[in-house]
Formats: sequence, structure tokens, C-alpha cells
Amino acid sequence: MTLQQLKYIVCIAKCGSISEAARSLFIAQPSLTAAVHELEQELGITIFKRTNKGVILSADGEEFLGYARQVIDQTNLIEEKYTGKAAGKHLFCVSTQHYSFAVEAFVDLLKDYGGEEYDFRIRETQTYEIIEDVAKLRSEVGVLYLNQFNETILRKTLRAHDLTFHRLFFARPHVFVSSGSPLAQKKGITLEDLAPFPRLSYEQGEHNSFYFSEEILSTLECKKEILVCDRATLFNLLIGLNGYTICSGVISEELNGKNVVSVPLLVDDYMEIGYLTHNKVVPGRFATRYIEALKQHTMYED
Repeated sequence: MTLQQLKYIVCIAKCGSISEAARSLFIAQPSLTAAVHELEQELGITIFKRTNKGVILSADGEEFLGYARQVIDQTNLIEEKYTGKAAGKHLFCVSTQHYSFAVEAFVDLLKDYGGEEYDFRIRETQTYEIIEDVAKLRSEVGVLYLNQFNETILRKTLRAHDLTFHRLFFARPHVFVSSGSPLAQKKGITLEDLAPFPRLSYEQGEHNSFYFSEEILSTLECKKEILVCDRATLFNLLIGLNGYTICSGVISEELNGKNVVSVPLLVDDYMEIGYLTHNKVVPGRFATRYIEALKQHTMYED
């Protein structure tokens, strides 16, 4: 196995076609096909499945791609350090539940390490996808929460995927409401106070189990329920319909404006918010800096 073969795999995965990748790499298609076949034989796995539209990664291929990217990224860092020349685009991806502090940390990372060329990605996505992204090395870091309801199931899932949860901070439940909501001026909100208003929650796709919900108390009955996929839609509906969502209470006025406020929810529960890493991968330079930024943006909550 060679570094060049790893670069071939990454390029093919990006292009979705061996012929297109060959053109991009300026090599003959038969040579590229042979290099992939040789690597697959050496490792005893199938990396790509051939289709009439090109190639797609197999399950083994997805996992291998994650490791290949790690090796290439580390090699690029070595070249930068000892030659002083950028070896290519800086690459980094994080998957997270919908937290403003995760976005703020991402901004800090870009300001510090963006450089002239980079491919940095932040995925605000569903809980199970966060776990899968880090497990398959599509993302170096994942951000989510545990509490007394979901902890047993989620920790079991994390162990099965060879992941570790690192606590960032402990939060008491809050409610996000519009600054114009009748609830906005309360010092504390009860579940009875919330009953007349629409509850907004993030959709969890095919893993829409209560254990993977992004909001605590998701099993409670609610007469008015709205599911959304993104934070902008949630906040727009929250303001337009006087709705609410249950959350950690951490909000960035700079990112989200003054139209959404956080009010304590008077229930006996908690959220332990933290980040995920893969047990078999040492966080790279960008992941390490991102984790540092996460801690800086949440230390006041601990």
C-alpha cells in the first residue's frame, strides 16, 4: 500500500467515476483501475462497487476512505512543517447537533487555520448521523448531549462504534422562545405554561427514536407538534408562531439575533453536552484546535 494509492482512492471517491478521476490525476484509466484492484487484493476488501453511473463506496470502502484521508492529512502537515509549503487544501469536518457554540468554534478554527485554500465543513445533522460520521471518519469530531433518559442507549451505541464521549459542560433545561412571546418575560417556565404553544423539534429521519431526539422530554405528549430539519426554519417558526423548543439555554446573540431568548425550564432534568472522537484515531491539528475552541466557548457554562 502506498501513499499514491491512498490519494487515488480519495480522488475516485470525490469524482464518483474512475474515468473522471483518471483525467483529474492525468493518468491512464487502466493504470488507475489496476492500482485500485491491486490495493483491494492486498487488503482483502472491495473498496468500490461498480454501477452503470460510475462507482460508489462499499461499507468497507467508506471506513477505509476515512483512514486514507487521515493519513493524507497527516502527511500534508508534515510537508508543511518541514518544507514550509502548503501541500494542498486544509481539510476538516465536524458533525453536530444544532448548537450556536459549535458554529462559533468553527468560525474560530477558520480564522486561525483557514489559509489560502481549505475545505472545512460543519454538518448540523441528526443524532445518529453524527455518530456514524465520526465512526466512519467522515468527521473528526461530533457534538451532542446525553441525559438520564438517553444515556444508556447512546453510550451503548458509542461503544459499538468505538467512540468516546468527552464532557464539555453540564446544563439545566431551558426553553427558546420569541422575544415577543408571552413566555419571554417569565423567570422560569413550567410544562403547564408550554401546553398552549407549538413545540418545535428537529426531525431525526429513520432513527426517529425518542432516544436519539435532540430535545429532552421528547416523550411528553404535545397537542401542537412541528418537526423541522434546520435551525433557521426552527427559529423562523418559533418567532412567527410563538412556538418553543427545549434546549440547553446556550445561544449566541451575534449569530441568532435578539429575537430569540432563553428562559429556564422548571423540571428535574439535565443535559450533559460534549464531543465525540474515534478511539483509533488521534485528533489532528484542526480537530485539536476545534476542540480547544469548543471549550473556550462553553467554559462559562461548566
